[in-house]
Amino acid sequence: MKDKETMRERLKASPRLKHLLDCIIMNQRDARPRWYIRILAPLYQHRGRSSKIYSSVRMDTPPYRKFSLGKNSVIESFCCINNAVGDVSIGNHTRIGLHCTVIGPVAIGNHVNLAQGITVTALNHNFADTNLRIDEQGISTQPIIIGDDVWIGANAVILPGVSIGCHSVVAAGAVVSKDVPDHCVVAGVPARIIKRLD
Repeated sequence: MKDKETMRERLKASPRLKHLLDCIIMNQRDARPRWYIRILAPLYQHRGRSSKIYSSVRMDTPPYRKFSLGKNSVIESFCCINNAVGDVSIGNHTRIGLHCTVIGPVAIGNHVNLAQGITVTALNHNFADTNLRIDEQGISTQPIIIGDDVWIGANAVILPGVSIGCHSVVAAGAVVSKDVPDHCVVAGVPARIIKRLD
C-alpha cells in the first residue's frame, strides 16, 4: 500500500511521466483503456465470490484507480462502469440494472438495487471561463455515496456530491442533486422528499 502511495506522489510530481503513462494505458480518442489493458482487467479488479459482470458491460477501469464488486453482486448487460477519474466500489448483494452508467468516485453499499437506465456520475465538466472552450477547461469530481438497502428507479440521475441514506427509495426519472436522508422516498426534478419511511 505504501509503495502505491509513493508511486502516486512521484506521478503527481512529474506531469510528463504521468501523461506518458496515461497515453500508454488510455486510448485518448476513445477515453477508455486500451485493449491490452482491458484484457488484464481481471488481474487488477476485485470481484467478490459469486459476483457477475455480463460480457456486454463496458468496463472502463484503468489499473491506477480501484474497482471492486462485492460478493453475489451483478452488473447487468450494456452498463458502463468508469473509474478513470475516481474509485468505484460496489457492495455485496447489489444489482446494477440494464443500461446503467456509473462514473466514479462512487461508493455503492450492500443490498442496493439500481433499475434500468440509471446514471450515477460524480464527474462534471468545468465551464466557468468563457474565453476557453468547455473541453479545454478540464473536469471536477465530487464523490457519490449510496448507502445500504437503497432502491433507485429506472432512468433516475444521481449527480456529483450526493449521498443517499440507507433504506431510501429514488423514484423513476428523478434527478437527485441534494443529499437524501435515511428512510426517505424522493421523486421529481429536482428530487424532493415525498415520504418518510418509519
